[in-house]
Amino acid sequence: MIDLYYWTTPNGHKISIFLEESGLSYQVRAVHIGKGEQFAADFLKIAPNNRIPAIVDHEPADGGEPLAVFESGAILEYLGDKSGQFLPRSLRARTEVLQWLHWQMGGLGPMAGQNHHFNRYAPEPVPYAIERYVKETARLYGVLNRQLEGRDYVAGDYSIADMAIYPWARGWEGQKQDLADFPNMAAWLERVAERPAVQRAYALVDQINPDPDALVSAQARKLLFGQGN
Repeated sequence: MIDLYYWTTPNGHKISIFLEESGLSYQVRAVHIGKGEQFAADFLKIAPNNRIPAIVDHEPADGGEPLAVFESGAILEYLGDKSGQFLPRSLRARTEVLQWLHWQMGGLGPMAGQNHHFNRYAPEPVPYAIERYVKETARLYGVLNRQLEGRDYVAGDYSIADMAIYPWARGWEGQKQDLADFPNMAAWLERVAERPAVQRAYALVDQINPDPDALVSAQARKLLFGQGN
């Protein structure tokens, strides 16, 4: 059994998608980041960076005590190795998957995250920041679009790379992008969205957080971004 410490963010969705795809047994432990639950002492023992997602694996491969893992990329790699799914064993295929996983972790996630912040959460418009992150998001989507030329999935076969990228890429409209500029990415988004496990993962949103504006209140912004009242 795996405990998934989760909220309905792109990084949270990465892990729920993997768990639904793999069939590993898990239970969701909601961490409402708009209420500051990520700062609770018990959660910080699992995720010292006070961010979701995190997991606790109660049956690690070494047979020892329950094992906590934080950081979504590390969790995906851990679960891929644990399950033997969606992360190839062969050197070249594994390297292909991992480099696109890290592309998302180091590029698309941070840049699209700043795009989200300045377009939706910032207390006042900052035109330079908005333009900078909208353009960088477009550049990254151009990279992804080229990679998907002639491929169904990012690294060939469906993998943790797709699971990492998809939750961020599906937010293209809020990131002020035109999907017509990225036809290969558009087809890939549809392909991933049609997977039953992905649909089950996103169904968790209605169960866990039915209020899509839960993170835009003044109190939530203060907790998440250090903004004053």
